[in-house]
Amino acid sequence: MRSENQTEGKRSFAKLIPPLSILGGLCIWELFVALSDYPAFILPAPSRIVQRFVSAAKTGILWPNVWVTFYEVLLGLLLGCGAALIIGYILAHSPVAEKIVFPYVVVSQAVPLAAIAPLLIIWFGSGIRPKIVICALTVFFPLLINILVGYRELESNLSDLFTSMKAGRWARLKYLEIPGILPVLLGGLRISATLSVIGAVVGELSGADAGLGYLINIARGQYDTALVFVALIMLMAIALGMYGTVIMLEKLLLGYKS
Repeated sequence: MRSENQTEGKRSFAKLIPPLSILGGLCIWELFVALSDYPAFILPAPSRIVQRFVSAAKTGILWPNVWVTFYEVLLGLLLGCGAALIIGYILAHSPVAEKIVFPYVVVSQAVPLAAIAPLLIIWFGSGIRPKIVICALTVFFPLLINILVGYRELESNLSDLFTSMKAGRWARLKYLEIPGILPVLLGGLRISATLSVIGAVVGELSGADAGLGYLINIARGQYDTALVFVALIMLMAIALGMYGTVIMLEKLLLGYKS
């Protein structure tokens, strides 16, 4: 009984380590700024960032930009995932198509998105569409790779069994392929959920009239470094929220493996 209580106490303490570590880092940051007497436009203290967050929320410049970026991330993630699923299915079932298409996919990913973003803005305008496309391109490649890996790791014995039973394409997809690639797919979706935020910011920094990237550009031009930190914190919150959603989806769909 005593050992069980000790084990439970260790687990509870382990859960407190991350928030205590963050709190300790913030205290060190605050103390360093106070002792070094750095100007706020170079390194604002955490307390000043909190004050700027409150003022930005009250004046209404924060939440509309947060919503724009979140909307871009969500639609870009859905578009990129949908394209990766469709193209991944086609390439996995057609070696000829894979040999034709895959080199173009690899070459397209060799070009930095920061270099493509201005072209997309020229083609689609400075609105929300190019940012969604950039998000989709950001998540597309890693998810496509995971899908192809998942198809190749399907157990050959089960595949041969479905073939011997003359199972149709829909039956193979429903009972073999989807359950087989789902763990790898969700693993790729974890990465893609955070990468989509990077894609949105790259597009907004290249040219936008709304969004957190746009807010960073405005704050940088005004030497409002505290507002830059506020925008960065909100970007991290969006990324963590998307990542956490994928984790919950993974537990829901793969709960039988836990």
